[in-house]
Amino acid sequence: MNMNAIAPFAHPLYVMLKPVGALCNLRCNYCYYLGKKNLYPQTSNYLMSEEILERFIEQYIQSQSMNEVLFTWHGGEPLMRNRNFFKKALEFQRKYGRGRPIDNCIQTNGTLLTDDWCKFFKENGFLVGISIDGPQHCQDIYRRTKDNRPTFLSVMKGIELLKKHNVEFNAMGVVNDYNADYPLEFYHFFKSIDCHYIQFSPIVELIDGKLAIWNVPSEKWGDFLIAIFDEWVRKDVGTFYIQYFDSTLANWVGEQPCICTLAKTCGHAGVMEFNGDVYACDHFVYPEYKLGNIRNQTLTEMIYSDKQIKFGNNKQDSLTSQCKACQFLFACNGECPKNRIIKTDSGEAELNYLCKGYYKFFEHVAPYMDFMKKELSTQRSPANVMRLIGQ
Repeated sequence: MNMNAIAPFAHPLYVMLKPVGALCNLRCNYCYYLGKKNLYPQTSNYLMSEEILERFIEQYIQSQSMNEVLFTWHGGEPLMRNRNFFKKALEFQRKYGRGRPIDNCIQTNGTLLTDDWCKFFKENGFLVGISIDGPQHCQDIYRRTKDNRPTFLSVMKGIELLKKHNVEFNAMGVVNDYNADYPLEFYHFFKSIDCHYIQFSPIVELIDGKLAIWNVPSEKWGDFLIAIFDEWVRKDVGTFYIQYFDSTLANWVGEQPCICTLAKTCGHAGVMEFNGDVYACDHFVYPEYKLGNIRNQTLTEMIYSDKQIKFGNNKQDSLTSQCKACQFLFACNGECPKNRIIKTDSGEAELNYLCKGYYKFFEHVAPYMDFMKKELSTQRSPANVMRLIGQ
């Protein structure tokens, strides 16, 4: 299993599961999900019931058109549920899977990992995603505890436990206004912990209608990608797998990217809250994007509903004329709709905040992508680009 297995397009129907909703033991400054508790003001218990869990697992398995089934556990912080909850989930998976191959991946901040958790993950073949924003000075600036203590050492202890028990893991780093200034230090950190599958995501948020102070500036996002790409393309192709570079190459050759933000349409990946409410996307957990509740409708009905299809197609249908005229539209497809928050040069609304950064990146990598595309078309390895550069 590798990080690409987590991609929303690994299965025709994909729904991320939130067993504790937005509950978390940390208080990361930029977290967009903590506020989702406000959707349920009458609720004090955010723990998913066994009834909802079983209903989800049965329907999710039945909905899959591929033989393999992938479950993704997310938060909040999913390790705020105990192991008995996940043991019960595995029982339901065996019951309804009837021998089908089933994988599980879980995204955690790593601070609650113990020997017992790691033994459980190893015994049951979990892929663990660790959220960490780079070396200590990068991690500790925004990823803090409830009482504002730093978290780096706790997360590193968790990573060491995963390695001790030979648990497969990958990393997800949030790129913000601070760590964007340290791209190579960021990249070298993940290499130093022997993490070969690296994901990172730019932070773009509005607070009361204004850009958040921790947002990564657009052009700095492009510079960040370029700096890491320049080292990766010379030394690490085929050894370290970086989701953004893999997805860019996928779009270059006309294949489906493993990052939904770079795909032509949205709507392939829903999310289910602790109480069975299903929403269009993890970044669109708002009342207007609620598709229904699993107690009243099936997952298939909700994810393939007219409302969700319209939501997904709107990504392409709402592109600005500036986007449509861009030579790199095929590579970014307007990126994530949640980031379309600025005006175009002509005054149109809804241009992507990260547009200039992406353009800078795609322009820089175009010759390398062209070469790797040619290698793939002749059934040769794209890693040959390193030999070309060396010559």
